[in-house]
Amino acid sequence: MFSTDFQVFDIHAHLPYKQLFLMRHETITQANAERAERMRLTWNFPHQEVDEEATKRPIIERWADELERHGIGGLNFLTAYGNDDLAQQISKYPSKFTGFAHHDIEQPDAAVELQRAIDVLGLKGYKLFGPLIQRPLHDPSLKAVWRVLAERRLPVLIHFGLLGHTGGIVQHLNINPLSIFNVAREYPEIPIIIPHFGAGYFQELLHLCWSCPNIYIDTSGSNQWMRWTPYELTLEMLFRKSAELIGPERILFGTDSSGFPRGFVHRYLQEQVRVCRELRFSEHQIELIFGNNARRLLGLNGQLIGQEK
Repeated sequence: MFSTDFQVFDIHAHLPYKQLFLMRHETITQANAERAERMRLTWNFPHQEVDEEATKRPIIERWADELERHGIGGLNFLTAYGNDDLAQQISKYPSKFTGFAHHDIEQPDAAVELQRAIDVLGLKGYKLFGPLIQRPLHDPSLKAVWRVLAERRLPVLIHFGLLGHTGGIVQHLNINPLSIFNVAREYPEIPIIIPHFGAGYFQELLHLCWSCPNIYIDTSGSNQWMRWTPYELTLEMLFRKSAELIGPERILFGTDSSGFPRGFVHRYLQEQVRVCRELRFSEHQIELIFGNNARRLLGLNGQLIGQEK
């Protein structure tokens, strides 16, 4: 898919973690099973594990093999069973994996834990779910965390928009990307990454990007939410309008890959590269989107490849 020796860097993947937003009910479980089967057939995902021996191996070893198999240069994990768990797992393959801290921003020691995650554990940023935070993001009680990020110019990736699947969150104080506006304007030093093109709030995300030059768009996932807007949207429109407003320098490729047997979702990469080529993005612009922008944000300048070398 690339005309040089360029290798992709994926900003958005997950190690297993406790998903606090899932509802447990027979009706919802059945609806989610039906949805999962539709997704599997649509994207040709594997139905179940076929290699019993593979399931016994540490998951981080399987991810290392996935990157080799698909020729992916690096992967950034956003979640695990705590910051120590994430750091311990990725430490086995420091040239392949990076990770973000992911802990409750509303805890009194959130800023201290963030500093520990960066200074001691070597993590590269902070991951939050907006619809799981129960107070305004500009609440004075959260300022200590924003100050740490600003002082160190560390990226924070915040999920806004629809969260989960059937039974997921569609209404919340912090579901709209504009809920980070006051923070983004007060702390322009913080690179704020919004995944999934806003997950149902694309117009609001564009408005936020128009005002705040520290907002980045993450392309991750299947972006199925496009089907649930009252106006027509396509992946081509998402990329085109984003690039027209903020340029390719503030767009970051991601897959939202999250486990096995699916593994790295190569289909998402193929679809997104296809769209960028049909939009006639230059090779340099494509390399920015599909890896080099992320490498710069994470301080991996020594790993810039392709036309950036």
